[in-house]
Amino acid sequence: MGLLYLVEPVMAIYCFASFVSYPLMQQYIYQRVWTEEFNSTIFYDDNISHCGTNESDTNYIHQKEVQQRASIFYTTLDLSLVIPSLLMALILVSYGDHHGRKASLLLPSIGALLSILSFFSISFFELPLEILYVSNVISGFLGGLATFIGGCFSYIADLTKEAQKKNIRIARLDMVLGVSSGVAGIVSGYIIRELGFKLSFALPAFLHLLNILYILFILEETVKRTEFQETVLSKEGFKELFLGVFRLFKHASYKKRVAINLLLFAFMSYLFLYFGATALFTLYELDSPLCWDPVLIGWGSALSTFCFSASFLGIVVFSRCLKDAYIVFIGIASSMAGIAMAAFSTTTVVMMLVRLPLMFSAMPLPILRSMMSKVVLESEQGALFACIACLESLIGNLTFAVFNSIYGATVHWFPGFCFLLAAALSVIPFGAVWLLLCIGYEERDHVLLINEESSSEVES
Repeated sequence: MGLLYLVEPVMAIYCFASFVSYPLMQQYIYQRVWTEEFNSTIFYDDNISHCGTNESDTNYIHQKEVQQRASIFYTTLDLSLVIPSLLMALILVSYGDHHGRKASLLLPSIGALLSILSFFSISFFELPLEILYVSNVISGFLGGLATFIGGCFSYIADLTKEAQKKNIRIARLDMVLGVSSGVAGIVSGYIIRELGFKLSFALPAFLHLLNILYILFILEETVKRTEFQETVLSKEGFKELFLGVFRLFKHASYKKRVAINLLLFAFMSYLFLYFGATALFTLYELDSPLCWDPVLIGWGSALSTFCFSASFLGIVVFSRCLKDAYIVFIGIASSMAGIAMAAFSTTTVVMMLVRLPLMFSAMPLPILRSMMSKVVLESEQGALFACIACLESLIGNLTFAVFNSIYGATVHWFPGFCFLLAAALSVIPFGAVWLLLCIGYEERDHVLLINEESSSEVES
């Protein structure tokens, strides 16, 4: 049963609940490690920083140890999602090509609800943190964030038939993600201060439950399953889940394979560097000399709303006068400038202003998604986004593991090292897109390529 072809509310609710949860989870783990180390509790109700800044002080040394332990624990916790998330991202989004998109939205929502309920139980009953590994594995087998996002973009691809509208529709969905995360950033700090950790997890749990009901009873399916299609439990149906991605590359022309591979490489490398650096903002801001409380961290995260909104407006404007590749170049340059500035931010004002050069940093991801979507046929959209979701799950989890490990190893001598590293390596996705232009890539080739392959399929 469904009533609306409107996936934006699903994205907004899921992302708001998730991005409210992430700071809560990080700061709860940080507080638990702090409590074990200091045998005391951190209080945030007086707006006074409680971290040390004197490098010779014992508290400063212990504070660095807490940073390192929290970073390592969060790294291993993320790794427990990798294998099941990779498998399910590939299966669930491919499943949607013939059996419907709602499964790739519903199951990750259920997994997110189970994950947040496990945090609630651990905080309420003071259970061991190691229980979180179990909930992470279960959530991974239900799909995770990458599967959910892949399902949303596949849903949009089903509805958007005209190539020229893909940039705007995909960018709009990315803006919904950004605005939701920004509002969640504001709310998260006040929730912790007013309710504490035990009750703070109730809000995202309720929102995930609301989203599940919306998907089940209101959201309309874009792919109608016929009685002639193989069931997913059959041998042929199970093979179809994996062969879709395989056929996407095997039966494509040489020019198409080169374009998809370069675009995928640019997308994944930028995702790795950009998300890896910005994900460390919370730990960096908790540490000295910034020593932010949850409210300041919330406001800092909320400025991502400005970045996503500015990036959406930038795409709307730049799409009228620039080719897609040049919009990607502007976004990568924006990211490099902002991340490099963060490496040397030692005051609250400067760290807040870091978001200003980052204003166009969200443009490359939706543009690269749109460019890839334009390359493939309509019948290959699900296979494409299954491939993206699978790689995105791998890169996303690998990103946090790698950058948290590097941060844990370098925090004692230069906390901003990870930011400089990410800024320097951003020349890699820049170079991949530039190479695509050098080999003769043009946007009009996408349409010609699709028409040519469609004709060849009909002839065969």
